[in-house]
Amino acid sequence: MIAQQPIGFLGAGQMATALAKSWLAAGLVQPEAVLASDPYPTARVQFAQAVGVPVSPVNRPVAERARLLVVAVKPGEVPVVLDEIAPVVTPQKLVVSIAAGVTIAQLEERLPPGARVVRVMPNTPCLVGASATGYAAGSHASPEDLATVERLFTAVGRAVMVRESMLDAVTGLSGSGPAYVYLMIEALADGGVRAGLPRAVAQLLAAQTVLGAAQMVLQTQKHPGELKDMVASPGGTTIAGLHALERGGVRAALMDAVLAATTRAQELGRAANATANAAAANAAAAPASAAGPAAPAATAAVAASVNPPTDRSVPSPATPSTQAPSDDA
Repeated sequence: MIAQQPIGFLGAGQMATALAKSWLAAGLVQPEAVLASDPYPTARVQFAQAVGVPVSPVNRPVAERARLLVVAVKPGEVPVVLDEIAPVVTPQKLVVSIAAGVTIAQLEERLPPGARVVRVMPNTPCLVGASATGYAAGSHASPEDLATVERLFTAVGRAVMVRESMLDAVTGLSGSGPAYVYLMIEALADGGVRAGLPRAVAQLLAAQTVLGAAQMVLQTQKHPGELKDMVASPGGTTIAGLHALERGGVRAALMDAVLAATTRAQELGRAANATANAAAANAAAAPASAAGPAAPAATAAVAASVNPPTDRSVPSPATPSTQAPSDDA
């Protein structure tokens, strides 16, 4: 057991659900120690059905009870959530953020001085114990905190500690990467169907081929190029297929995908910071005694910018999120 104390998920979207289910299955936490909150009814219902625990519509009670807090909301919502829970974040609590692009400095700025923070980027294959996770320590995270994060995320796959400057690239590669691989599997299966295979057979063979190739890389520790050359005999079928892939620009397209997702993670972090600054400026501009319509209107505008009126239980590939079902935070 990681801890007898409760783990609280602030945001109950797909990633939070995946982590909660995985940690329960691994025996790291008991059901009665899992807490969660989410303002969206659909997300609350789906988390409760999947994990088997009730979900609160309010963050603060969860933050008060939990000893380990997982910030699993959209990047734009992070400032609002942290401002809400900051009064109850004591030195005894560990805050783990899986929000894409939101830096440790941004997290620590909105929490009490000395807050223990670890920034993490997992991916959804944690549901099957095959997550790839990168994490970085905050200014006040202890070795024990890092050991806790390491154990939690190695229980559901592989975890590596990196410099924080690398975490947006981790988001672009492994955080978003499962979607790239699903597209590859789908395309390989379509090719099999085009060549005459039944759909079910083609999909099974495509998925198992990707799994087997990944295991070869991990277990042999050989460079992928070397393993590729072991399959491609002179004048054979494989080199003909590889030639077609190179002609189609597959290698460059995959590299571009990682870079595009990395850039988007950086944009999300900057947008979250800009939203927070705008909210602070609006609050400062409104007199404390004013109760007229102008102040509520400004508040509503900020709320709309960080809480768009959409159902976050619906996947949105264009806007990675953790409170909405997606692979990245």
